Amino acid sequence: MKKNFSLIFASLLVVSSFIFNHLYGYTLAVIILMVVSTLFAGWPIFKRAFGALKFKIVGIEALVTIATTGALIIGEYWEAAAVTYLFMLGSFLEAKTIEKTRHSIRALLDLVPDTGRVIRDGKEVVVNFDEIEKGEKVVIKPGERIAVDGFVLEGNAFVNQATVTGESIPVEKSIGSEVYSATVLESGYLIVEATKVKGETTFDRILELVEEAQDNKATTQKFLEKFSRYYTPAIIVLSASLFLITRNINLSLTLLVIACPGALVISTPVSIVAGIGNGAKKGLLFKGGEAIEQLGTIRAIAFDKTGTVTEGKPVVVNLRSYGPTEQELLHIAASGETYSEHPIAKAIVQRAEEDKSIKVVKPAHSEPIVGKGVAFSLDEKNYIIGNRALFLEHNINLAVIEKDLIEDESKGYTVVIVGTTDKVIGLISVADTIRSEAESLVSDLKKVGIRQAIMLTGDNPLTAKTISEKLHFDDYKAALLPEDKVDYIKELSNRYKKVAMVGDGVNDAPALATADLGIAIGSIGSDVAMESADIVIMSDKLNYLSYAIALSRATVRNMKQNIIFALLVAAFLLMGVLIQKVDLALGMLVHELSVLLVIINAIRLLNFGKKKRLS
Repeated sequence: MKKNFSLIFASLLVVSSFIFNHLYGYTLAVIILMVVSTLFAGWPIFKRAFGALKFKIVGIEALVTIATTGALIIGEYWEAAAVTYLFMLGSFLEAKTIEKTRHSIRALLDLVPDTGRVIRDGKEVVVNFDEIEKGEKVVIKPGERIAVDGFVLEGNAFVNQATVTGESIPVEKSIGSEVYSATVLESGYLIVEATKVKGETTFDRILELVEEAQDNKATTQKFLEKFSRYYTPAIIVLSASLFLITRNINLSLTLLVIACPGALVISTPVSIVAGIGNGAKKGLLFKGGEAIEQLGTIRAIAFDKTGTVTEGKPVVVNLRSYGPTEQELLHIAASGETYSEHPIAKAIVQRAEEDKSIKVVKPAHSEPIVGKGVAFSLDEKNYIIGNRALFLEHNINLAVIEKDLIEDESKGYTVVIVGTTDKVIGLISVADTIRSEAESLVSDLKKVGIRQAIMLTGDNPLTAKTISEKLHFDDYKAALLPEDKVDYIKELSNRYKKVAMVGDGVNDAPALATADLGIAIGSIGSDVAMESADIVIMSDKLNYLSYAIALSRATVRNMKQNIIFALLVAAFLLMGVLIQKVDLALGMLVHELSVLLVIINAIRLLNFGKKKRLS
């Protein structure tokens, strides 16, 4: 409001100055009016200029201050008034247009619920969002926004998770389902146990990452800012030299104004902010300008298999027992996998829990063996469960079960071997459903310029080969330990220069960190994924990846357009000054218009992909 009043008052002063000057010429009253107009519009500029000088920064405000002071000294009062007013007007318009580029990010803040409905002393009570405590039961009714992250204790409902994942289709929630803060219950009702409250919810983390991303500058932006630090003092020296040579103070002052690098400096950050804002609305979190700038340069992408190209919700499809009964085999395997968070381990535990005759217990001792399996003790016996490498490490002969292994692996199953420390006692075959959108994944990536798509997995070669061929990957690598994935990412980076790794952000954290860009997909609620990756796709939809790449390239293209335009305007203005066709006021007007046009061009990114519906 204060800025609006200041601009209106400055406008009245400068318009009055122009009219009176035109009617009466440079009378004392008109000169005083022009000086007052100059001081009123110029005071904030002068303050910022001297404030920056304290930190040894010579910016655009310093150039305008020098030019205005010079114009007043030589009696060009109208030029001084016009320059300060145009700068003030330009700053106001810049602020308004930049505000629009940040609108989609700011709009996220408006989605944080103000209140929540909790059960206290047997009654439903509406409390402030920040008063809800962990473990409390939260009631959500149709049309209400969920205030916490938590698990459904009671009820059945459809929840719109667009604020978190970008998906427009509501997701069904029932007992045991996980829900997230800032999502909307569209129909039904839920009672949820709060596991994360204000300051620690998934949505809070998204807001934090988006805010951090705006401060994390792109390589191009860093270069331009460094360039402007040297460029601005150089212009002052050039202007002074021009005066010494030509003795034309008007020419020198005009050069100062038109050479301001405002449009050039702002050309990159406004594009970055607009690109980040567009992505945030669709559940794509770019951790800063460098991430969104680099994604468009990626030429090879490596994918984890389980939980990335597959649903990550495998089920047990076959059991082969060599001695114990199937129930005994499941009891041993599920008990051994109790502590594991791996999707395959969870599938085995779930299959055992479905059989009421099987009691899953915690082992007396459990030792995870990275990339191979787990060793554990149960009922005073030692067992191991895992892949071929684990059993070969224990010198256990697999020849007798090799035929059964190959038969199940050739069907695309992942086979878990169960045994004691000296023999195999069973095989558990697990199948993971391939994501529906994965079938078009490679072709979609090829359309946006990706040359090589590779699948990396710790699974056996036969299963990897089956899935890789079905999804048309260019290559695959199987039976990889986490460190093997890291080594292969380095090899790809040497070959293709820019490589991205796509995973679930948990067991793929080392590979995600090693790649030029780590992309965590399906990472809703995963703090590990948000920390380890450069780009986080909250939805588990793979087709969001090709959109992210296209958005990155559109953002970089927009940055280049802005930079080229800013340089051309500066060149044409410089020529106009040297041939004395551009005066101080006109130079300032064109300069401010160029800044405004750069921002308006960046705003177009907010509409990128509007016609393309992601699902």
